[in-house]
Amino acid sequence: MTPLKLAALDAQDLQVIAAHLQDAVLRVADIDYSGVRKEFAVALNRFAWEAREGSWFRRRHQRRRSVLQFARVVNVRTAGIDRTKPDEVLSLLTVRFIPGEAPGGTVELLFSGGAAIRLDAECIEARLADLGAAWETQSRPVHRA
Repeated sequence: MTPLKLAALDAQDLQVIAAHLQDAVLRVADIDYSGVRKEFAVALNRFAWEAREGSWFRRRHQRRRSVLQFARVVNVRTAGIDRTKPDEVLSLLTVRFIPGEAPGGTVELLFSGGAAIRLDAECIEARLADLGAAWETQSRPVHRA
């Protein structure tokens, strides 16, 4: 499978990235923001939903180490995330954009348990890239209705 490389410049593009990031896991220590460069980045282990060829119930699934980056971020706020616990694991549910004064707005990264990261951005400028080979995992995230 070819490593994923995606870019988002609008809310529709960001929805595609969000779909690929559903159920990604990360450690609090893997979150980084540089106010000087106006860049936010997070390294995560994403579930490779695009690799689920064949039966939905197949036993072999994959995760990939990836980086999600946002440029032109002017402020970062968190809720329910304790930066004093760098090894705490967060499970990403989705990424969404709330429009503000065009072309800016707020990008929200929403996690299970009610945790969230809110990025105030001048505009949407995001990149998602896989860093290397996938590895096999026996479990597949399950969502109950």
